[in-house]
Amino acid sequence: MVARLRASFRRLRAVAVKEIRQLSRDRVTFGMIVGVPLMQMLLFGFAINFDVRDIATVVQDQANTSMSREFLAQLRATQVIKVRYITGSSAELDRLMREGRASMAVVIPHDFERRLQSQTRPVVQILVDGSQPSLSGVAGGIAQMPMLARHGEGPYAGGKRMAPRRIEIRTLYNPEKRTAVQIVPALIGVILSMTMVLFTSGAIVRERERGNLELLIATPLGRLELMVGKLLPYVGIGLIQTTLILVVGSALFTVPVVGSLLHLYGATLMFIAASLGLGLFVSTLAQTQFQAFQLAFVTMLPSILLSGFMFPFEGMPEVAQWIAQVLPLTHFNVMIRGIMLRGADLPEVWPQLAKLGVFIVVMLAIAVARFKKRLD
Repeated sequence: MVARLRASFRRLRAVAVKEIRQLSRDRVTFGMIVGVPLMQMLLFGFAINFDVRDIATVVQDQANTSMSREFLAQLRATQVIKVRYITGSSAELDRLMREGRASMAVVIPHDFERRLQSQTRPVVQILVDGSQPSLSGVAGGIAQMPMLARHGEGPYAGGKRMAPRRIEIRTLYNPEKRTAVQIVPALIGVILSMTMVLFTSGAIVRERERGNLELLIATPLGRLELMVGKLLPYVGIGLIQTTLILVVGSALFTVPVVGSLLHLYGATLMFIAASLGLGLFVSTLAQTQFQAFQLAFVTMLPSILLSGFMFPFEGMPEVAQWIAQVLPLTHFNVMIRGIMLRGADLPEVWPQLAKLGVFIVVMLAIAVARFKKRLD
């Protein structure tokens, strides 16, 4: 009995040693063993932050008095808002909010000082982009701050002083503050990113493993023609998935589509092309389909966490925001929320379109340069 156990143990040890040696030769898998836990710790511990700071804000100061400027100075001192635009036009304020350049707006009325003395009406209005998560709660926190308290005293009720509501919060584009309205549009990008990158990351590797690469090499197709031809079927798949999400989101969660469907699908096509380009680049790095899946997973995790899909983009450190600018999903979230919920047009989100265009060109150029019509 003891001899059998020893023999079984030696066999198990031999298999385990063989597996360890095989893993040590697979650099991608070994890198995943170490890299994924480190990346998750850095993303969740450093980049993900619910303590939102420096929200892009537009200010419309109709009063333009020393007291209104003092109030703005108090707002800036909270470090919650960052005044990027000052305008005297309500139309320009609406445009900046619709384009996504400002996530919050502060409107100071022309009778600001009179309202301070009257104690009967809100003295300031804060407009919040309700298409983004967490911002309504942040604005509510600002309204509870003891600003302007020394400029007036509230009336008495039951022997106790009543604090008047000094700041009015108005949520735009999502007045009911429903989470589904914020999540479903961005979910289009997450699902497309997952499926498009996963599908195409194994495109070249799959041909090699099945032995079809020899036939493709023998064809007169150029490298660019071969790669673009392999991507075209997935464009149709991406559009079908987009339509399915829109229909289900409208039927089950009553998610509106305020903007043009034509512009929505145009922005989606750009994002699909960017995701396919990323997947094709991953495909040129991997030697097996398992490696392709691992590399695709590595690209998806930061995209979901850093793109503003669930966590407020303004709450991330500046370094994380710079990294997020490289990810296509970050720019698509701005476009899709702008078109679906804020009624923006494609020309109004041209910065995001331009960044996606650059990303597509770079990814395709690198993928074509790395792919050789050779079996090795």
